[in-house]
Amino acid sequence: MLFAAMSVIWGIPYLMIKVVVDGGVSPAFLVFARTAVGALILLPVAVRRGAIRPALARWRPVLAFAAIEVGITWYLLNSAEVRLSSSLVALMIAMVPLVGTVLAWRLGDRSVLSPVRLTGLGVGLCGVGVVVGLNLTAGGSPAWAIGAVCLVSVGYAVAPMIADRKLAGVPTIGVIAVSLTAVALVYLPFAVLQAPSRLPRFNVLASMLALGLVCTALAFICFFELIAEAGAVRATVITYLNPAVALLCGVALLGEHVTIGIVIGFPLVLIGSFLATRRAQAPSAEAAEVAVAAVGASTGPVAEPPAEAAQQAPPLALPEVSAG
Repeated sequence: MLFAAMSVIWGIPYLMIKVVVDGGVSPAFLVFARTAVGALILLPVAVRRGAIRPALARWRPVLAFAAIEVGITWYLLNSAEVRLSSSLVALMIAMVPLVGTVLAWRLGDRSVLSPVRLTGLGVGLCGVGVVVGLNLTAGGSPAWAIGAVCLVSVGYAVAPMIADRKLAGVPTIGVIAVSLTAVALVYLPFAVLQAPSRLPRFNVLASMLALGLVCTALAFICFFELIAEAGAVRATVITYLNPAVALLCGVALLGEHVTIGIVIGFPLVLIGSFLATRRAQAPSAEAAEVAVAAVGASTGPVAEPPAEAAQQAPPLALPEVSAG
């Protein structure tokens, strides 16, 4: 059930963002609304778990993470959806694993040079080229908006690396709560200046509330539970399901058109992402999860989640850190 829930929760933000920006709400105001609601929910949870102090002790990398994962990327994402369909944006965000693979190679991960991963990288990049190229040539998709989504994908790939290298050992919920709070405070003046002149329609208000409450706060809580229950390796499967959910929502609820670029390029991006992020040591990781589960079963329930769950940052796909 958690797999299904997370696939939907992190697949629908693109639909809701489109509803909000088409309803006359500015991209900056939406960033503030989403982060403020998420912070109001997650901050008390993080305080109760004693996760705020460790996060504040590493405030520099936390702020870097917040800016790259949330502050900059969510603004670019919202701005792009003013001109692009929600389904196209979601499918382009699916290239985050490809960007992460390239960055990992630049940082010294030579396993990227394996034949399988190189093949996946090539296939995935071809898929991105098809999606972007055919949508640009078809017209109606501004180059700046396409470029903004590409930058979002880079941000979603870079931010987890900051968390992994600079925030190891810091509770993830503390990092997320502090990040959302910091971004909300930064965007507060812009939200005041760009506040809607009149009350938005009900569907716009409901979408903003759902983005903060469901697609941000609840999403992170569910993802922590998913990692604890299924392990980080299996949890990443939702990365390949979110774009499909976003595509179905855009077509069914907003009447968006499925372009030839999406039909050809989307499967290539997913196949390429799967192969490019495939690791030879995955079986041993699964075996380690089984061993941990066996130890947990023999010793009874523990008070805190596994260390692996505390250190993993969601894909936002986060995410939109997302987390769209």
